[in-house]
Amino acid sequence: MRKPSSGLTQILSENLRFLRNQRGLSQEELAEVCGIHRTYVGSIERGERNVTLSSLELFASALNVSVPRLLMKNLGNNDDDNQDAG
Repeated sequence: MRKPSSGLTQILSENLRFLRNQRGLSQEELAEVCGIHRTYVGSIERGERNVTLSSLELFASALNVSVPRLLMKNLGNNDDDNQDAG
């Protein structure tokens, strides 16, 4: 599958994986909370698919963060983020 080339796609992929792992959720568990398929979560985390705005809102809600925070560059490198488990 062709990867989207957007830097924003890569940021979202990294942040989604970081926040999901930080909260101790599997891809399947996150997908279940969001009401979407596990393979969709995986393909977004790998940067293989673009995310819809409605899915972005679902992820933010499930991870208890704002949409802008999901798109924040270097999210996993901030000390506050590493200490905040949700």
